[in-house]
Amino acid sequence: MTPRTGTPRTGTPKGAPRVLRVGTRGSRLAVAQTQLVASALTKRTGIETEIVRVTTHGDVNRASLATLGGTGVFATELRDALRAGECDLVVHSLKDLPTAPAPGLTIAAYPRRVDARDALCSAGGADGPGLDALPHGAKVGTGSPRRIAQLLEQRPDLEIRDIRGNVGTRLAFVTSGELDAVVLACAGLERLGNTEVISERLPLDRFPTAPGQGCLAVEAREGDEVPGVAELDDLAARAAVLAERGVLATLEAGCSAPVAATGRLADGTLAVWASVYAGDGSRRLSAAGTAPLPEGAPPSQIANELASAVAAELLDQGAAALLA
Repeated sequence: MTPRTGTPRTGTPKGAPRVLRVGTRGSRLAVAQTQLVASALTKRTGIETEIVRVTTHGDVNRASLATLGGTGVFATELRDALRAGECDLVVHSLKDLPTAPAPGLTIAAYPRRVDARDALCSAGGADGPGLDALPHGAKVGTGSPRRIAQLLEQRPDLEIRDIRGNVGTRLAFVTSGELDAVVLACAGLERLGNTEVISERLPLDRFPTAPGQGCLAVEAREGDEVPGVAELDDLAARAAVLAERGVLATLEAGCSAPVAATGRLADGTLAVWASVYAGDGSRRLSAAGTAPLPEGAPPSQIANELASAVAAELLDQGAAALLA
């Protein structure tokens, strides 16, 4: 049975003090980003929070993400704990969350997004070489099939190493000299206060990122009105990530597939750009689209329609064969 902390709650008497229990994976990054959500809730409501750590399949199985399949490996046990009443909310890294709806649960808030870009971390940190300056045949570590394909597309000479582990473990491959660089998410490094290790923030036009990267998802049970959660929702983040994840869902690709998507809401227009890669970086298919999003209009339908159109264009170009 998956180890957890926290105890089931059957209900709180009306008017009694309440503690909001917020579920998270136990990694340092997961706890840090969950604490940001918990602190924001306390600031808005005055209600104390308790962090409930849950061990997930992805935390204990050290196989590559490609082998695990990616979909749900960091989410299933968190959702089970939420359904069981062991916590009132759970916080996910959105890029790790399956696109299929979870019965009985709803994403109640998409907080303001931080930097969605990937970070190249080489020896020397901020003073280290960027991607183009790495030596020929440099060893670069990542556990993401998308990042592998993108790196090989730009630098086919690189030797890619499939790595797993938390942020500290991955950075240690560089400080020990075993690898020349690793690729991590800027968002995670920012939330850990560890941006000094970033040698280059890889530009989105060359390295579009995983759908939802840089955004958190606050999930609750359907029908629950958890105090303060609705106030955490950011319209620009919600619209953008719904479009990005809509592309992924229409392509029927898992969250570890070599698919990238970037959405943006600006001046009443929702835009999304998406790419599908061959695993070895030898081919990339791309499509883009825009749609007006009038002020006050709910973004879900427009985002889904836009995502469907962009995904259809990718499929017309042969995306299904690449994903197969």
